[in-house]
Amino acid sequence: MDYGMPMDTEDLGPQVTIRGANPSDVDFVLRNVDLAFANSLRRVVLAEIPTMAIDLVEVESNTSVLADEFLAHRLGLIPLSARNVEEVAYTRDCDCEQYCERCSVTLTLRARCTGDGVMSVYARDLVVSEERANEFVGTPVIVDPEGKGPIICKLRKGQELKMKCVAKKGIAKEHAKWAPTAAVGFEYDPHNRLRHLDYWFENNPKDEWPVGPNAEWEPEPAEGEPFDYHAEPDTFYMNVETVGGLEPDAIMQQGIKVLQQKLASVIQELSGGDDQRDMNGYGGASPGYTPGTSYGGNEGYTTPYGGNASAWGGGGTTPYGATPYGQSGY
Repeated sequence: MDYGMPMDTEDLGPQVTIRGANPSDVDFVLRNVDLAFANSLRRVVLAEIPTMAIDLVEVESNTSVLADEFLAHRLGLIPLSARNVEEVAYTRDCDCEQYCERCSVTLTLRARCTGDGVMSVYARDLVVSEERANEFVGTPVIVDPEGKGPIICKLRKGQELKMKCVAKKGIAKEHAKWAPTAAVGFEYDPHNRLRHLDYWFENNPKDEWPVGPNAEWEPEPAEGEPFDYHAEPDTFYMNVETVGGLEPDAIMQQGIKVLQQKLASVIQELSGGDDQRDMNGYGGASPGYTPGTSYGGNEGYTTPYGGNASAWGGGGTTPYGATPYGQSGY
């Protein structure tokens, strides 16, 4: 694959040039967009893409040297596959009391050291034990050559672990364990032509602040070049590194989809807030969107909550009851 070719050939619309890609990260250049859009996409990719993570741990036996809470925290940070996670419901939207196969994935951990040495317990020892939405979601991500995955704890002779772990769907805005990415690199104007940075230096800023590799993609400003007060950034260099639950291209696609949904909810409010839902119960469509059509295989430009409802239910409410503005509930 030629990663030097732009994915869009039109000069007017956004252009993406992929500079490198592998199963764990992607490096690309985003052009013909403004800073607000590029930064919004970065923030959505960091914090608002749904993934799976262990959220509930039922401890039957733990005779290791680590406390239950310590192990529960480590288990929550183990990357789980989020492939086809859209088939899993949020627990708050499910009809069950606590969790079920529709809104969660149950894994069991059974380990006991019977030898004289030290026994290490790894993510590979987590076994999916009950029904789940599909065959992929909730499986521990194991990419090391030995096939062990992240280490959970170590046991000595006679020590054991018996735990039931329940993985649920969530976003990193709720907790960092649901983050789909390990890091998102973001840079623009590598030569500081726009003067958005004010370098502190002792002698020479060029010697003390060397430019990065992204500077090779833009011409160096001429000596004494006049400052353009109307210039705005339109080229952004991004690098997305995944934790393994989703592939980099899936993360970017989901990020665009979430951004579309958020913009659709704003459009609906600005257009009068009429609660017009489609056959799936979704409300808020972008200008020019024809019901029944799809963007890239997904019904894009819609908000999953419809009307003025929040992620927690009806409009004007919080997870703790009615808001203090207009309605009482406190």
